[in-house]
Amino acid sequence: MAAATRERALDAAVEVLGADGVRALSHARVDRRAGLPPGSTSNWFRTRRALLAGVVDRIAEQERTDFDGATMPEITSVDELVDGLCAMTEVQTGRFSARTRARYVLFLELADDPELGGPLRQQRHAFERWTERIVVAVGIPDPVPATRALMGLCDGLLLHRLTVDPGLDLRPAIERAVRALAAS
Repeated sequence: MAAATRERALDAAVEVLGADGVRALSHARVDRRAGLPPGSTSNWFRTRRALLAGVVDRIAEQERTDFDGATMPEITSVDELVDGLCAMTEVQTGRFSARTRARYVLFLELADDPELGGPLRQQRHAFERWTERIVVAVGIPDPVPATRALMGLCDGLLLHRLTVDPGLDLRPAIERAVRALAAS
């Protein structure tokens, strides 16, 4: 029960960050968003910094679960890579949009903070390594720069979709980039 309350508080904190930004994050606001009694969040996270650290860990935990390479379909062709990247960007701007916004907010806010920004960068590097393995399996030459290009493109598309054009068709840009990298 206690762990469920802690997770509710963290999930609500992700929603607050994703909807209202880092300046809006407070224990009281998280309690209200989670439907918890006042003071509940501060029982788990005594300081705002501790709450931010908890959110960073929660986002990483959720992403590792949602995009676990062992449970994802094997990608061995360019077409499957296009489909996979499209599906991932769709879910990141749809069902997981609050979490995606929160992650970007945290990256911007914590970029120079080695203690709190470090775990964000570690999670990003793990995702890069996972994507690079897929790029290698598909047979795209120069996998390190190809991976960086694809991830940069997807980051841009995510940000564009979250801020400018929620209905943006992602497939043409992703397909063009993957096919161009595969042909190089």
